[in-house]
Amino acid sequence: MRPEKVKFMLLATNMTRAVRFYTQVFGFTEVFVSEFWSELAFGDAILALHGGHDGTINPTGLSLQFTDVFEVAALVEKAGGKIVDAPNQREGEPILLGRYRDPEGNEGFITQYVG
Repeated sequence: MRPEKVKFMLLATNMTRAVRFYTQVFGFTEVFVSEFWSELAFGDAILALHGGHDGTINPTGLSLQFTDVFEVAALVEKAGGKIVDAPNQREGEPILLGRYRDPEGNEGFITQYVG
């Protein structure tokens, strides 16, 4: 049987702040928002936020690709996030790769294809 949807879940200490960060910085749209569980969409992708996190650093495998990764890095910091690793191109990879930490402690990747 095939899944109906694929969701990627992150943890949130402050749901309002988490929803605002992912909608304002990355352009996700609200599907469902509550204090303990929220779902944000980008196309068919669902980013779920689970409340009750203690704010500790939470490395994730979330990777988001943009046409201008440096512009996005600036938006991350302006919105209260942190750029952990500035975008750069590693030998043999067709992307610029950076790592961010959102205000909730979740770490993910921001990329730009440079093929």
